[in-house]
Amino acid sequence: MIKVNPYEVASADIVVGIPSYNEAGNIAFVVDQINKGLLNYFPHYKTVVINVDNNSPDNTKEAFFNASNSIPKIYLSTPEGIKGKGNNFYNLFKEAVSLGAKVVVVVDADLTSITAEWIKEFADPILNKGFDFASPKYSRNEYDGNITNHVCYPLLYGLLGRDMRQPIGGDFAFSGKLAKHFLLQQWSKTTGQYGIDIFMSLNALLCGFKNCQVGLGAKVHIPSVPKLGPMFTQIVSTLFSTLLSHKSKWMHVYSVEETPQFGDDRFVKPQNFSIDYKGMKATAIYQFQINNDIISETLESGIYKRLSQMFESGKLNIGVDLWTRAIYDILYAYDISDGDPDLIEAMKSLYFGRLVSFYRRTMEMGHKECEDEIQRQARYFFKMRKYFVKKYEG
Repeated sequence: MIKVNPYEVASADIVVGIPSYNEAGNIAFVVDQINKGLLNYFPHYKTVVINVDNNSPDNTKEAFFNASNSIPKIYLSTPEGIKGKGNNFYNLFKEAVSLGAKVVVVVDADLTSITAEWIKEFADPILNKGFDFASPKYSRNEYDGNITNHVCYPLLYGLLGRDMRQPIGGDFAFSGKLAKHFLLQQWSKTTGQYGIDIFMSLNALLCGFKNCQVGLGAKVHIPSVPKLGPMFTQIVSTLFSTLLSHKSKWMHVYSVEETPQFGDDRFVKPQNFSIDYKGMKATAIYQFQINNDIISETLESGIYKRLSQMFESGKLNIGVDLWTRAIYDILYAYDISDGDPDLIEAMKSLYFGRLVSFYRRTMEMGHKECEDEIQRQARYFFKMRKYFVKKYEG
């Protein structure tokens, strides 16, 4: 690990981390808002801002240090050639524990909607209300955060019975105790990459920690569509493996537990967002064709037959019931195959097919109506959890 600590910071109560790779264009704005938040709301605490970077070639480090602020800064980086968001977080966890931090707040470097109040809203539940983990709750465009909307959120709701709306939102706060816990867990390769967010959320939910959500208004940032190929694989692999390694903790869940919420709960107009419908549909059909064998072996015969007819005709209409059953079939197959990575790759075709279907169903709806559809899907995953659990009883 590369470390630059010009202020010789040796301890801190509040750490604010900014993971980055090539974020020189926006990181100074984020630092400025963090600085305002810490000075305005936590003037009596020892604070530090830490940029955890992947040795960015675009001068992110220089932009970070040149940002105008009065809070001490530390720069940490993975060595040249070592990338991955999770590897950045690992360095942040280690540094926060070393500094004796009471709370760690993490915000994305590409945020344009962050305000000083975000720092207050994230840190306060950890510092003053006894919580260990605070996840974000934004007004977010219905076509931004698709892995959240159609995979992570419904599975956490359906299997864990926990209503955590943004388990991979990118912005979080957690206690020093939880940071130590993260370091002690077994990390897979995907945890060191984009799997880190769901790894954190699941450990917070499944390992006896106290969780809350923080309302933050709208999230405006640079959407992640170009990274969806590796991002999908890394997130879903981490999600599946972590869920299944804690199976005994959620096999007998009979109700949904609401997550306490703080901050702004108003629904505001989210960021505009567009999708490549034709490209997504073409990708879905192509992926189904090349993964047809594994899909046919994985899904129950009736489910496969319905999907096969759709993809053959090009008329994709994967509704909530079909999507729920298909995901539960794949998750079970992933378990009994000891984590066959080909299943995650095959799942991409159905995922893109679900996105195309959701877009067609909701394209004339308003943002609030679309959010209602996403909530309805999550509730259906919970309703159908018996479909999944029964697979282990046969």
